[in-house]
Amino acid sequence: MAKKNNKLNVKTILLIFFILNSVNIIAQDEIPDSIIDERIQCIQQILNQGKTNANRWWYGWLVGYSAATVGQGAAYFASDDMGTKQDMALGAATCFLGAVGQVIMPLNPGKKAKILSQISDSTHEEKLKKLSTAEEMLKSIALAEKKGRSWQTHAQYTAINLASGLVTWLGFKRSVWAGIGNFAMNTAITETQIWTQPTKTMKDYQRYCQKYDSEISEYTSKSKPTIYFSAYTNGFVLRIVF
Repeated sequence: MAKKNNKLNVKTILLIFFILNSVNIIAQDEIPDSIIDERIQCIQQILNQGKTNANRWWYGWLVGYSAATVGQGAAYFASDDMGTKQDMALGAATCFLGAVGQVIMPLNPGKKAKILSQISDSTHEEKLKKLSTAEEMLKSIALAEKKGRSWQTHAQYTAINLASGLVTWLGFKRSVWAGIGNFAMNTAITETQIWTQPTKTMKDYQRYCQKYDSEISEYTSKSKPTIYFSAYTNGFVLRIVF
């Protein structure tokens, strides 16, 4: 009877040990509030700093394209010359596409910075949720900036400019040089738009990932062992899965 009690005591001690060890592993996974607050503040600062340049670029090109669309549209209706009407109609159409491109791909770090600042973070759970939201905001802007400089964006604008040049040459029955001139002028405008687009948030996001991926490794790891413990009348089974 004493031996049986000793076996049960050993099982109980081992069970308590592994429960406590599991609790310790879970506790190590928790990121302290101080680190969460630091990361949120870092993202808030990045978004605030990116606001001025992003807004200047985005609104500048949107207003420019919109004004050119309206101006060339007005010139179309004011002119009696067929060649001028053709050029103004084509110019207004391409500028309108440029304005639409700005509308469907906004950067808006300032807007996201304001939204982030209004999210509550009074509890640990709210802090974690806010951090997750902040990182998604930062990532989305970084991806938008990356897409704005990508080869796909260059290709899309080149296709539109090429179509405009072909319409001038073949559709309006002008010389090939007129078509080339139209293509070259529009390409110069769109390439300037692409290369003046801000990329600060994209670079800041890369630095953020490099900094905090290394810092949080003290509290989390990509792979942790899972402990399975089962007690039976005549013994117990311990299984560790990595």
